[in-house]
Amino acid sequence: MTWTMETNPLNNIGLSALVAAIPIFYLFWALAYKRMKGHWSAISAVAIAVGIAILVYGMPIKLALLSTFDGMMFGLWPVAWIVVTAVYIYNLSVKTGQFEVIKNSLASISDDRRLQALLIAFSFGSFLEGAAGFGTPVAISAAMLVGLGFNPLYAAGICLLANTAPVAFGAIGIPIVVAGQVSGIDTMAISQMVGRTLPFLSVIIPLYLVILMSGWKSGMEVWPAALICGGSFALAQWWSSNYLGPLLPDILASIASIVSLVIFLRFWSPKTTWRFPEEAASLGKEKLRYTGGQVFRAWAPFIILSVFVAAWGIKPIKDALDYFTLVKFEISGLHNLVIRAGKPMAAVYNFNILSAAGTAILLAGLFSIPVMGASLSVAGEVGVQTLKTLRWPVITISTILGFAYIMNFSGMAITLGNAFASTGKWFPLFSPFLGWMGVFMTGSDTSTNALFGKLQEVTATKIGVDPVITVSANTCGGV
Repeated sequence: MTWTMETNPLNNIGLSALVAAIPIFYLFWALAYKRMKGHWSAISAVAIAVGIAILVYGMPIKLALLSTFDGMMFGLWPVAWIVVTAVYIYNLSVKTGQFEVIKNSLASISDDRRLQALLIAFSFGSFLEGAAGFGTPVAISAAMLVGLGFNPLYAAGICLLANTAPVAFGAIGIPIVVAGQVSGIDTMAISQMVGRTLPFLSVIIPLYLVILMSGWKSGMEVWPAALICGGSFALAQWWSSNYLGPLLPDILASIASIVSLVIFLRFWSPKTTWRFPEEAASLGKEKLRYTGGQVFRAWAPFIILSVFVAAWGIKPIKDALDYFTLVKFEISGLHNLVIRAGKPMAAVYNFNILSAAGTAILLAGLFSIPVMGASLSVAGEVGVQTLKTLRWPVITISTILGFAYIMNFSGMAITLGNAFASTGKWFPLFSPFLGWMGVFMTGSDTSTNALFGKLQEVTATKIGVDPVITVSANTCGGV
């Protein structure tokens, strides 16, 4: 039996929108004010959303539960699968000591604090955002700066500021993948639009970072290095997001930035070596020297990862993998049973075990095991530890996607979109603010895309604006 979606259940769009927003307000309150754990906040928000869908919107209990289940399944596969496999490669690199080679080789390039901030906070932090995401970049890059002699609070602030340009493509493109799935817009289209917006910010951030850190005069002394750092990052970010897709921009852009800056610093150096005023001139860690082979070996797993993910993005390869292993099944009891604007809503789950990006990352990790010098027992131990560490984040991701799906299938997201449509042609100006607000409250660009992706699409369509613009603005606003 079908159910027709009701988008104005209280016969007053303002009041209906207020009720539809209750689960979102609750989620913000739970995370920002009560400081509840992410998974408990998400689970309780889903319960509230399901309750409103049933009691206010008249959605049958079975449809409400199945739509939530559909979203949670998407959260597990392919989203959480990408996160788990990416973090596994990172953890294996740490366990085998190769990550220390990466860190120390970067830290030994220059004694100048401004250049260290560019290399570690911006370029290397962006690499970590692309490879692992979810708080890893700031924690690790800040710890590296502290180890070099930076004040801990200062180091954290610098790394937080630097971790803006890469966020939209973090954790192998998870925010874009989620935005596409929730909004129904092709992920490549979102990737391209975001990739044409963020590079302008990417060029500016490095110079802004060193000026804020050392003052206008000292900051401008290293403007050539800042331009090389940000310019190479922006160029690679634009190219990869527009021609390869949303999975690799952070990885490729950060590698391009690091390589370009390292080469540039072989031929150029600032007139003075800048340190913090309270620092002794002799303060500094003894530099560790590595051969080119050691450095290449340390970076090799992430180069292999880039090759695999890029190959998986090639349509003939993806189609060939899907031909043998893609399994599609309709969510029984939900598929085509929710009627929206006279059209049934499909609920088809795709289990693409071979062509999934997470599988490409896992294969890259398996190929990297001998490169990193890890035994099979160590690799297995790291795998178990990774799953144990990520169990709660995975539950949170899955539940947030379940939340997004119940909002979409019940009509609550449509209600909010219709309410925002009253702002008319001004809405695109508010789109980035919604993304920013979502990240401010949840701490995640992925979460804000899950929460507001459909709202942005519905509102844009209602007012006659290309929804790719507003959904991309939601993502960019979150950085």
